Amino acid sequence: MEFVAQTLNEIVATLRPLTVDWKDETARQVIERLHEFPIREAYRAEDVKAVLEDGFGDGMLICRLFLGFSKDQFTSELKAALPEGGIGVTRFRSDPSTFIGALVRIGLLEAMAEVTNRAPHWSDVLTERLRSGRGSAIAGQRRGRDVEDFAEAIVRRIFGNQFQMRCNFSGPRGRAAKCDFAIPTKSAPRILIEAKGYGATGSKMTDIIGDIEKIITAKRPDTAFLFFTDGLTWKERKSDMRKIDEYQNTDAITRIYTHAMADRFEADLMQLRTEYRLL
Repeated sequence: MEFVAQTLNEIVATLRPLTVDWKDETARQVIERLHEFPIREAYRAEDVKAVLEDGFGDGMLICRLFLGFSKDQFTSELKAALPEGGIGVTRFRSDPSTFIGALVRIGLLEAMAEVTNRAPHWSDVLTERLRSGRGSAIAGQRRGRDVEDFAEAIVRRIFGNQFQMRCNFSGPRGRAAKCDFAIPTKSAPRILIEAKGYGATGSKMTDIIGDIEKIITAKRPDTAFLFFTDGLTWKERKSDMRKIDEYQNTDAITRIYTHAMADRFEADLMQLRTEYRLL
């Protein structure tokens, strides 16, 4: 084969859009069922049961579409609403009333009534495209920012303005790493805090392992490192959370917190303020 030196411009000039049909067989089946879906002012548990018995896989997708949940959010919400035992067809068939009760508790009946009785408008199509595209990305950003804001309120209550946010802190031997909070300063931190929230599984939940390891490597051994997080999707990524917990158990991370542990987070910060004489 003859060697040819290709140029970037030549390659770029040959690129074309990859246009595909998004409708697979599942989508076509679900759309057909939605066209035949009964419209009522209010729905009951029996209506949900009928949806699931008419094809469990497609029925679960229909439930998720009514709720407007991503697959990850739907899985997390349903698992949280159900006792231990899975959320598949076997679980549904073994105890349909409990299974349907969980769907009811996460708001399915109200969502079905609201969607089927809504007066259609052409803008609904564009609104849904906005929600599923840009809106999905924004929701992910806001989950993380809400966790940061929650942690910041507590940090500010205890330390006033004696901290720096979203910065590169300096450690010994010229090492540095990014963190969400460095107290009292990024140049000489005594307390480091990383705050992350998740509503969907994905690479970002694995990336945080690397971020945590960089902080552990860069910080002084006597610098407290606190990790504040939340989100039901951690239940789907227990392997990642297990790695973080191992760092806590070996004292590389001082403590892990969630919103439910906010009082403990505040109490520990107050204790650290005294121990490090950050008054």
